[in-house]
Amino acid sequence: MVIMTSFVRFLANEKSTHFDFVHVLFLLRFCFGIKQVYIYQFPMARGHQKFQSQQKNAQKMEKLKKAQGHDSKSSAQKALVFTCTVCKSQMPDPKTYKQHFESKHPKSPLPPELASES
Repeated sequence: MVIMTSFVRFLANEKSTHFDFVHVLFLLRFCFGIKQVYIYQFPMARGHQKFQSQQKNAQKMEKLKKAQGHDSKSSAQKALVFTCTVCKSQMPDPKTYKQHFESKHPKSPLPPELASES
């Protein structure tokens, strides 16, 4: 039985996904003939150890966030708020929109959002 518990601890500490809880139960029951399996949980970290693990996790998440970077294309797309009603091109502010409309579509009437800006 001592060999069996060390075997289960070895499998529980393994990082591979091949052995999970169901595989361990299968091995214990059918391969080794053990009918009853007592399962216990290891105590959770408390105090200073918990604080250290939280700090380590925060640093890890920060590194992942920095490695991911930012998406300049999506942030630029969010900045384009105004859409031309004639050609559907996008502009960041009403001043640019009005200049675009007056130069590209001089014969069309001004849209209501630009007429109120005058």
